[in-house]
Amino acid sequence: MGSSDSFFRQLSSKEAWKSTSKRWGGAAASGGGEFVMKKRVMVVVDQSSESKHAMMWALTHVTNKGDILTLLHVVSPSCNNSDYYSSSSSCLASSLGSLCKACKPEVEVEALVIQGPKMATVMSQVKKLEVSVLVLGQKKPSSFLNWLCLKSSREEFVEECIDKLDCLTIGVKKQSKGVGGYLISTRWHKNFWLLA
Repeated sequence: MGSSDSFFRQLSSKEAWKSTSKRWGGAAASGGGEFVMKKRVMVVVDQSSESKHAMMWALTHVTNKGDILTLLHVVSPSCNNSDYYSSSSSCLASSLGSLCKACKPEVEVEALVIQGPKMATVMSQVKKLEVSVLVLGQKKPSSFLNWLCLKSSREEFVEECIDKLDCLTIGVKKQSKGVGGYLISTRWHKNFWLLA
């Protein structure tokens, strides 16, 4: 696929799952018969700063030349306004995809917008696209929820993905301004501090 090529995919609105996708760039086939291993890195994105930090962390720390970065934006099935769904979600996915391509042009970037239940959608896309690494943004838990020993829905979602998915799943939380670095959570390490 040439660098100017792109594609969109839209399922009928009568189907349970709606999706659109766009791809920027593309790696040219390598000459000389050498085998180049590409990996697919997926980041679940939304309007939050946490997902944008996770996207930039994945772009700078996980992807290499020729890899595919898939940005997945999941829209709740309760969003019935198709105009809002298509314009707002497509705009978000398109702008984040363009930002990634501008920051690291040697990585192929694909943006998917899918309407459906968040966990089921992420699980099916990870399996369907054979994702190697899934990166999720985490939010610093509120003091009040910590005091009550409760977790936010975002924290529960990240932990469920880490526990259930077969691919390497990484929760990324940007440290506070004064400290710097990231807290990384995987199946093997929780809140591992990475100064980078």
